[in-house]
Amino acid sequence: MADQSAPNCHLRLEWVYGYRGHQCRNNLYYTAAKEIVYFVAGVGVVYSPREHRQKFYLGHQDDIISLALHPERVLVATGQVGKEPYICVWDSYTVQTISILKDVHTHGIACLAFDLDGQRLVSVGLDSKNTICVWDWRKGKMLSMAPGHTDRIFDISWDLYQPNKLVSCGVKHIKFWSLCGNSLTPKRGVFGKTGDLQTILCLACARDEVTHSGALNGDIYVWKGINLVRTIQGAHTAGIFSMNACEEGFATGGRDGCVRLWDLNFKPITVIDLRETDQGYKGKTVLPFLLYHERGGTSYWCVVSFGRLCWSDGCCAMSLWPRALPPPPPSAPTSYGWGLMLPIIKRMFDEDGFTVQFSIHSELCLSSDSILLILVPNSLEEKEEYIIKNKPLHLFLGGKEVTNKEELKGTKWASWTCVYGLEVNGIWPKYSDINDINSVDGNFNGQVLVTADDYGIVKLFRYPCLRKGAKFKKYLGHSAHVTNVRWSHDHQWVVSIGGADHSVFQWKFIPERKLKDSLHIAPQESLVDSNSDESDSDQSDVPELDSEIEQETQITYRRQVYKEDLPQLKEQCKEKRKSAASKRRERAPGNSIRLHFVHGYRGYDCRSNLFYTQTGEIVYHVAAVGVVYNRQQNTQRFYLGHDDDILCLAIHPLKDYVATGQVGRDSSIHIWDTETIKPLSVLKGYHQYGVCAVDFSADGKRLASVGIDDNHTIVLWDWKKGEKLSAVRGSKDKIFVIKINPYMPDKLITAGIKHMKFWRRAGGGLIGRKGCIGAMGRTDTMMCAVYGWTEEMAFSGTSTGDVCIWRDLFLIKTVKAHDGPVFSMHALEKGFVTGGKDGVVALWDDTFERCLKTYAIKRAALAPGSKGLLLEDNPSIRAISLGHGHILVGTKNGEILEVDKSGPITLLVQGHMEGEVWGLATHPHLPICATVSDDKTLRIWDLSPSHCMLAVRKLKKGGRCCCFSPDGKALAVGLHDGSFLIVNADTLEDLVSFHHRKDVISEIRFSPGAGKYLAVASCDSFVDIYNVMSSKRVGICKGASSYITHMDWDIRGKLLQINTGAKEQLFFEAPRGKRQTISSLEVEKIGWASWTSVLGSCCEGIWPIIGEVTDVTASCLTSDSKVLATGDDFGFVKLFHFPAKGKFGKFKRYVAHSTHVTNVRWTHEDSLLVTVGGADTSLMLWTYEMEGHRESRQCDSEESDLDSEEDGGQLYCSITEWVTDGLFLFTVLCFRPPVSRALPQPEKLQTNNVGKKKRPIEDLVLELVFGYRGKDCRNNVHYLNDGADIIYHTASVGILYNVATGSQSFYQEHNDDILCLTVNQHPKFINLVATGQVATAPSIHVWDAMSKQTLSVLRCYHSKGVCSVSFSATGKLLLSVGLDPEHTITIWKWQEGAKIASKAGHNQRIFVAEFRPDSDTQFVSVGVKHVRFWTLAGRALLSKKGLLSSVEDARMQTMLSVAFGANNLTFTGTISGDVCVWKDHVLVRIVAKAHNGPVFTMYTTLRDGLIITGGKERPSKEGGAVKLWDQELKRCRAFRLETGQLTDCVRSVCRGKGKILVGTRNAEIIEVGEKNAACNILINGHMDGPIWGLATHPSRDFFLSAAEDGTVRLWDIAEKKMLNKVSLGHAARTVSYSPEGDMVAIGMKNGEFIILLVTSLQIWGKKRDRRSAIQDIRFSPDSHYLAVGTSENAVDFYDLTLGPTLNRVSYCKDIPSFVIQMDFSADSSYLQVSTGSYKRQVYEVPLGKQLMDQTVIDRITWATWTSVLGDEVVGIWSRHAEKADVNCACVSHSGISLVTGDDFGMVKLFDFPCPEKFAKHKRFLGHSAHLTNIRFTSGDKYVVSAGGDDCSLFIWKCVHMPH
Repeated sequence: MADQSAPNCHLRLEWVYGYRGHQCRNNLYYTAAKEIVYFVAGVGVVYSPREHRQKFYLGHQDDIISLALHPERVLVATGQVGKEPYICVWDSYTVQTISILKDVHTHGIACLAFDLDGQRLVSVGLDSKNTICVWDWRKGKMLSMAPGHTDRIFDISWDLYQPNKLVSCGVKHIKFWSLCGNSLTPKRGVFGKTGDLQTILCLACARDEVTHSGALNGDIYVWKGINLVRTIQGAHTAGIFSMNACEEGFATGGRDGCVRLWDLNFKPITVIDLRETDQGYKGKTVLPFLLYHERGGTSYWCVVSFGRLCWSDGCCAMSLWPRALPPPPPSAPTSYGWGLMLPIIKRMFDEDGFTVQFSIHSELCLSSDSILLILVPNSLEEKEEYIIKNKPLHLFLGGKEVTNKEELKGTKWASWTCVYGLEVNGIWPKYSDINDINSVDGNFNGQVLVTADDYGIVKLFRYPCLRKGAKFKKYLGHSAHVTNVRWSHDHQWVVSIGGADHSVFQWKFIPERKLKDSLHIAPQESLVDSNSDESDSDQSDVPELDSEIEQETQITYRRQVYKEDLPQLKEQCKEKRKSAASKRRERAPGNSIRLHFVHGYRGYDCRSNLFYTQTGEIVYHVAAVGVVYNRQQNTQRFYLGHDDDILCLAIHPLKDYVATGQVGRDSSIHIWDTETIKPLSVLKGYHQYGVCAVDFSADGKRLASVGIDDNHTIVLWDWKKGEKLSAVRGSKDKIFVIKINPYMPDKLITAGIKHMKFWRRAGGGLIGRKGCIGAMGRTDTMMCAVYGWTEEMAFSGTSTGDVCIWRDLFLIKTVKAHDGPVFSMHALEKGFVTGGKDGVVALWDDTFERCLKTYAIKRAALAPGSKGLLLEDNPSIRAISLGHGHILVGTKNGEILEVDKSGPITLLVQGHMEGEVWGLATHPHLPICATVSDDKTLRIWDLSPSHCMLAVRKLKKGGRCCCFSPDGKALAVGLHDGSFLIVNADTLEDLVSFHHRKDVISEIRFSPGAGKYLAVASCDSFVDIYNVMSSKRVGICKGASSYITHMDWDIRGKLLQINTGAKEQLFFEAPRGKRQTISSLEVEKIGWASWTSVLGSCCEGIWPIIGEVTDVTASCLTSDSKVLATGDDFGFVKLFHFPAKGKFGKFKRYVAHSTHVTNVRWTHEDSLLVTVGGADTSLMLWTYEMEGHRESRQCDSEESDLDSEEDGGQLYCSITEWVTDGLFLFTVLCFRPPVSRALPQPEKLQTNNVGKKKRPIEDLVLELVFGYRGKDCRNNVHYLNDGADIIYHTASVGILYNVATGSQSFYQEHNDDILCLTVNQHPKFINLVATGQVATAPSIHVWDAMSKQTLSVLRCYHSKGVCSVSFSATGKLLLSVGLDPEHTITIWKWQEGAKIASKAGHNQRIFVAEFRPDSDTQFVSVGVKHVRFWTLAGRALLSKKGLLSSVEDARMQTMLSVAFGANNLTFTGTISGDVCVWKDHVLVRIVAKAHNGPVFTMYTTLRDGLIITGGKERPSKEGGAVKLWDQELKRCRAFRLETGQLTDCVRSVCRGKGKILVGTRNAEIIEVGEKNAACNILINGHMDGPIWGLATHPSRDFFLSAAEDGTVRLWDIAEKKMLNKVSLGHAARTVSYSPEGDMVAIGMKNGEFIILLVTSLQIWGKKRDRRSAIQDIRFSPDSHYLAVGTSENAVDFYDLTLGPTLNRVSYCKDIPSFVIQMDFSADSSYLQVSTGSYKRQVYEVPLGKQLMDQTVIDRITWATWTSVLGDEVVGIWSRHAEKADVNCACVSHSGISLVTGDDFGMVKLFDFPCPEKFAKHKRFLGHSAHLTNIRFTSGDKYVVSAGGDDCSLFIWKCVHMPH
């Protein structure tokens, strides 16, 4: 029989011919050792020209397409193509991997570049967005990511003279990037008129923000900042592919085949034309080249043209196929391309040259006597037919086909290159029909065969290999298909050629004898094994897997529905939720349960999951519970943070923390403290389906974990930070163990099914090498592994009972240790302890030379103090741990034993073995219960404090149900095979047994009273009734359409209630079994002896909203019939009020079981609830606690399904009030106003001739802003610098206001509305502010309030906007809340720009989330009908809902604000005016009516703990809208705000030294003195917008504004304040000064207008002739007329000389649409009107007749120009006019400058007139949404702009050009 194993010889890559020049650039460098580094195919090549030697980096598995050299010139970064491409950073000396960067890019990595100090690496992806990533490459950590460009990027470079700046270039673009925080912000290069818009191919950065770039047309473009400043035309005659900068100057290389040298000013020095060199040819292209300059003055050159390096030639961009190796000398010709080939036949001649065999392939060949044979298949069909018939081999002799195989026996072939044939069957996989092997060549001497395939792999097989699926060794390097492979004539080398990679590889053949000499050399590192691959052949020589291991590998941990899916499933049931929320639902019961004791230990599929803690307690796991067991007191404490099966457990080296990993769709690992039972960190996001192994490093800082996904992913974590350090695919087969090297935390081992691997961390990846077994045999299945006494020693236990001893990755020895698998191994200081399937614990010396002692786990060795009974002798041992003078042993049977070193064994814990537990019965009057399981045991448990198993009996079959008789003496048990037994309850001996059914007995019940009858239900849908005394069946209940699930007797023992799998509730009369029909009302009246039913009207409420996905499997009613306990398929135990009528009843919910809870039972006096979990095999005891009993203790229940149910749907104030109070205004704000107008079609108009020779305005500088965003924000006004300054925001501007001078300075980096602001309170971060904005992809900016310098920009995943930000106690973390539908909460390390954790906050709006002032991990969020208490654990966010149950009649209200007190007290302000006081997460009291209206804001003073609250309140003697409280919110002092408002509504409070700062809904900021309660209004603003009206005083720096809030306000720019305010009672739309400035006209939204006298503010006159809004109002320059334009398409004229009667004298006719703006002519004779139909018309005054004569219009001189229409202003409309209107304009008094405002919130400055389309302009940002109006003040000193929705007035100082 031919050997099926892989050959013992080996191939070593010796030389690679070729260089990747096509589609790549800048990929060739000199290293520090003067070697040349480049790449070809999937290989990085380091070539030494001096020694003519190559070294190879083989860490990639596909084509390398990019390369960068580290500044120190030793390390190299290479990027590859592929579905999941990665970057490798490797050492050019050792060709070993240093770091792997992955999991970000797709398709491939196009460009790479290191920064100046080599700490960071930038990469560009080949995805559709050409994503740019910045990495901290040593840590393998991504620092920032941004979409690069919509088209291909060709080059990227760091600006070596400016830190944090990069430049990228590509198809028709160049971008200049700045890195701040986690944000990469681009600015596009402006080509301007200096050069054409070009594709830029390469770039080099120089000093002083100068960048040089090479263009496709051969020009060099020189950039200063982002502007193109000059071009060097014709630098090359074609595209410039490469540019290199050094100290002396620059070098460029291009498509014209020339290399040019330039000095530092880009003046030419010399040209080298490569086309004229010896190697040159026409069309030669220079791609990269490099200049290597040494200090001695010598320069080296290395130039690359397409596919050719000066020292090594390769093939150009075509596929390589044929290769022929003629007899010596061994040089190899290649035919280029496909063109020369015919579809020819693979051939082989035998030695005499007569017989030939061929297979359908394509090849040209010669026989040994040089007769050419060419044979072409007739057609494709013929080829297919050969293959389908599996007869691809044809043999010829003398030209005739040989069909009889007997003739061939003994034929010796001269060569073998056929891919088909008996001798090469083994090269094909066993079970797949693939046709991807391209070439084969046999080496008869070495008895090996080499193959080439489509996957880029060269394989080495034994020859012959007769059976399919033979083992092989595989070699990587080629990236795509390997087209051909041949041995050299002397069989010393193998040559392979790659198709698409255009390369030729030369491999040295190392025969077996030489291999032995080189055994000490470790195989080449690679991310894929390049040794033997496990093939799928029959392995007759490998022992079969042990049955226990095989059983374990078959277990699936997949769930149809995971607990993570619950929110999504509930969301799908929205309609049900709504209907449920509208109905009045029964409240959850006041009583509760608490987990008291758990029987069970998970041993059947876990290992090494049992340890002693620091304090000598024992920690282990079962179901979803981490258990800390005190063996002296026999008590347990529980970690209940998991929600599904825990599969693994590891203990920290200090034995105080534990890591546990669970099952889950996105499964998590929890690290928790065994003393406090609190989570320290939760790690998730990288393991699918579950985590099967974890291990801490020796320093306790790192944690390694293995997932149970298909690839058994390995992840290395920094668990405290919650950061993934590295990850890699582990193995296709199951991994059982992972161990971190205690001496070198970057190294680890994994062991599993036929798997032992040694890993080394490299950046974000791990590099693994299989253990080298050498001549020792084959890799066995490894069940356990530990490190030994030095860093290179490791030990593993195999499935055959051996212990393998490893040094580095070489197996040096095996020792027989156990009969059967070695499941557990523990390393001691001087030796080892092992445990196996044979039930023996063995102690060994430190070299495994001697076994010092063995302990057999036997019943005879049990010590007297044992709690329970050992089920069998020598149970399989799954876990061993040492400590406190004992050996701790965990068994497969679910037992935990403690072995004393002297021999006695104590049984501590036990539970059922593998298999589901269903049967549960509690004794009628003793504290005991019985369980029966699929593990074929019946067990009796003591429920009293001794908590042990009293008795056990093995059954012939597994059991499903059991029941005690009413007197407790007998116990009935139903079995799987349809039989049942009745046994003595004390001795468990048989009394009687019956077997009448074939299917499972699902329920069994004695009748109450004397227990005369026994009802036995089976899964074949019958219930049999037996007379217990006569032992006869007396009745059968028929009629159920499905299996029986639950059964109950009535008190009299005459009636049976049953539930079936088809959700039927049926009734039968006993004992005959006659079916009865009983109405639901009657059912309630019947007295039932027990209630375990889950159907019927009494139980309607126990079915969850997602009832289709989960079953309620069990229920049990307390003896007082008040509380119903249920268990369901999700592992939840719930308590309901009984009867639970109406759908979706409220409940209390408890998580401890992992999957379905199969049964629940109350004990006889209801003191305990007993529950059993099906597959988790556990038995749990819960103590029942009456209401009021548990105030002192933390409650571990969760509440009901519907989050809003606590309020019963009752709202505390009307929705309209909520909206007016700004609670829900964001929904409106997140959408910009709809666009109302299209591109104007203005009439032709002559230029305005107003202008006199004056200085034009060249710039606008923001000087002053009136406004504060108080209407829908909170907590956004703060003191800085001990109260000298205040900080707040409006529109998109952060404002620092100096209280003493009134001066303002601005932070203007946001591009949309700021919604939230917070100040860092930590003294280390003084004056540091964070602000969050509105946007589809919003950002948070962290900035210095004094310098306005941006310190970090956090690009968030919150869609719509950021509504709350808060700094942590140390100031290093920032918390943000989004306006997305999930109201995501995110925690940031703002200095690094790194997101630490993120989680959906709530499905309803969150208003505020704040860190506790003393914490970096605890924070509280409040919002619509909820409050949540959060903990940051590593990278996970854990939350608890606020619990109301301890305060009577408390209902969950909408919470608006939060403050904090000492001792974990939290205060939340509600919408009703109450303040809730919480201790931890439990409500302890309510401060009723702290304010009369909603409590919008609260502030905790850090220095003294006093709390300020602000709310909505009518001012009175007692009360005020601001109150100062003591630390416990018991006493307060109220402050009235003297604003003159009917109601004060406070949105923000802050406390400084002796002062309180208050921000109100009315856009006022007020300072209140604490001692004298004096109020000083610092800031005023319009409280509601838009602000439509704006008018500047004709001679002074005053202006008026009129807004929809019904006020007109007078502002003084010089004094920086509001002088006066008039409330009109109606929304105002427009305002205008008279020419002398003595009168003001105000137009209203209701059509009325008013004229006021400025001095007295008396009404001079008012009139209402129209019913719709007045759009513009104007005095004529001679003060004779008033023009009033309305949205009724009319302009009315009023004669002011007739007095205040205001009679209309005329109006303009034929206006096509509503009026937008109006302007009078200088002589008051004409009026120009801009209309909504984009027409500008001129009318005579006062006739109102339209002027049509164009020549007259052209000669008019206008007094003002505010029109956005007309020939003079065509240029103000942008290209995107259909997207955003120009809303307002104003020409300066000098007549030569024009400002406009548009829907994008931009102020633009133009020259006037601007008749050319798309005129040049400057733009100024600050307003967030549309601008409504804009005006110059007198003398053109300032521009005033009014914002629409941002309710803000911006004053811009005009900077005039110098004379």
